[in-house]
Amino acid sequence: MKTIGLIGGLSWESSLEYYRIINQAVRAKLGGLHSAKSLLYSFDFAEVEQLQQQGRWDEATYLMVNAAQQLEQGGADLVIICSNTMHKMADAVQQQIHMPLLHIADATATRIAACGCKRVGLLGTRYTMTQDFYKGRLIERFGLDVLIPDQRGIEVVHQVIYNELCLGQVNADSKERYRQIIADLVVAGAEGIILGCTEITLLIQPSDSDVPVFDTTAIHAEAAVEYAIAE
Repeated sequence: MKTIGLIGGLSWESSLEYYRIINQAVRAKLGGLHSAKSLLYSFDFAEVEQLQQQGRWDEATYLMVNAAQQLEQGGADLVIICSNTMHKMADAVQQQIHMPLLHIADATATRIAACGCKRVGLLGTRYTMTQDFYKGRLIERFGLDVLIPDQRGIEVVHQVIYNELCLGQVNADSKERYRQIIADLVVAGAEGIILGCTEITLLIQPSDSDVPVFDTTAIHAEAAVEYAIAE
């Protein structure tokens, strides 16, 4: 079994989900007392969030590269970034390490293709929804048509992530607002919804949407396990 390196703390609420899903998946596949070989580098998310908010992406990239290199030096055979937003610097990180980085958008797009969806709605941080590093990859590499909420919806989704979900708060009012945003995307033609922030899985379940929901946290974690246990 290969050792999975996790870059977490982005926030730790979703890192906890990654660790749980990865180990449950290994046990389901290998049985008995098996669990995943893994290393975790966990950030102080307050420091990273400040860099995001101030647009200091070069500094954030330096931190991410350093984290990946430490995991590699520690014995990791592959690395995953436990955040959709921080895949903004995924290519830069991959260039500075020798082990593979499993990209969350690639794993998600592969799952979407298996379901036959072509037009999807994307929920995530403001950065993920509006910048090209994520949705551009889905469009250019996988031929998907990606819809995002209107400006008001973008702000609702973003603020709930940072002000509630990253703090471990799950509120019924926010859930209902998300459900309405999802419904609006479906009316606009979305055949599936990408939960493109690793904390959204804390708030939204498949039953909250009339179309398939693609939980990037679970998809990414399961892809890491498949790679780790492959012969």
